[in-house]
Amino acid sequence: MRRVDYWIGIPITFLLSILHAIGKLFGRRQALQPRKFMFIEISEMGSTILAYSSMSYIKKKYPGAQLYFLIFKKNRESIDMLKIVPPENVITISDKSFFAFTADTLKAVWRMRRERLDVSFDLELFSRFSTIMNYLSGAKTRVGFHNFTAEGLYRGSLQTHDVMYNAYYHMSQNFMALVKALEGPHEIPMLKMAIDKKDIKVPKIISEQREKDAIMKRLQSLNPAISKEKRIILLNPGASKLLPLREWPLHYYKEVAQKLVADKNTFVVVTGLKGDKEYAQAICSYAKNERCIDFTGMTYSLRELVDLYNISDMLITNDSGPAHFSALTNIRTIVFYGPETPALYGPLGNNYTALYSNFACSPCVSAYNHRKSPCTNNRCLQVITPETVLTLVKAHFARG
Repeated sequence: MRRVDYWIGIPITFLLSILHAIGKLFGRRQALQPRKFMFIEISEMGSTILAYSSMSYIKKKYPGAQLYFLIFKKNRESIDMLKIVPPENVITISDKSFFAFTADTLKAVWRMRRERLDVSFDLELFSRFSTIMNYLSGAKTRVGFHNFTAEGLYRGSLQTHDVMYNAYYHMSQNFMALVKALEGPHEIPMLKMAIDKKDIKVPKIISEQREKDAIMKRLQSLNPAISKEKRIILLNPGASKLLPLREWPLHYYKEVAQKLVADKNTFVVVTGLKGDKEYAQAICSYAKNERCIDFTGMTYSLRELVDLYNISDMLITNDSGPAHFSALTNIRTIVFYGPETPALYGPLGNNYTALYSNFACSPCVSAYNHRKSPCTNNRCLQVITPETVLTLVKAHFARG
């Protein structure tokens, strides 16, 4: 994906930038009272949560605003469950094959241009594909991050509003800077305005009793003894296959699980996709206790994962999508950071603890290297010991 984005993306953005420069000579005006707003965040599920405040801001700032969203088909549910963009306004692209990707891309461009969008926001960090889609959307006003004087990260000059990406701002604040760029003044670089963290909100999803009962029944099919009266601690040992560097050592998860189930009132539930089953089996085999349950592949939607969070007491997870989805509930969450930093990607809200070693080389994954690190030994995560985690768990439950 990186190679395609580089070798094909750069020449396409260069050629489109020439066309854009020629087009500006004919003075295409921007919409004075924008009504239709597109948000482009194709590849990151967790980022939809971080972008919620920006979308909410647009709806309040522009009464009657119609929101649209462009995202990979496999990630669609992450935007649907926020219930802020109408389902019919979510445009998806499949990444299952090159043919499907190409066909869906063409369909997406046709759909966006048919909608006659007024404004399009590119939430991706220096992706050429997203900026191409931003340009081809046909929106009169196009907002996105720009590299300005930074070397590399070239993706043309296709935007009407170039916003400086701030590596010292949380990503939710960076997203808010994009939408507030519409308010001007139009200066270089944008945005010459402070983004208050108080403006960043996270919605809460309250599961209905029938939804909680359905998840509990599924857990009880694996161990009838589990119930809402027991303590349920979730472990999420997997991470994105694109960034395995973010995984806390598996043998640490094993040790934590074994120590936790030593308490007869505690159940440990290992969550994840079907592809994470080998992690779960290794953890449960090590714990040697029927109260350690392999639940990988047993939540059939993101919404069901949220329902699981709503009946559980704590989540221990790598830096990945589940950390952000947990912010939609009141579950207490412990998140491991190393290759990336909680300063930029910490979950929203105040119900989480970020464990971060703060090494001099960390974060080594960023927007400036397309999240590609030279590291092959994530010692920044290895120094976070199981004892540290167990102490936090004990302290939390001691507070009641």
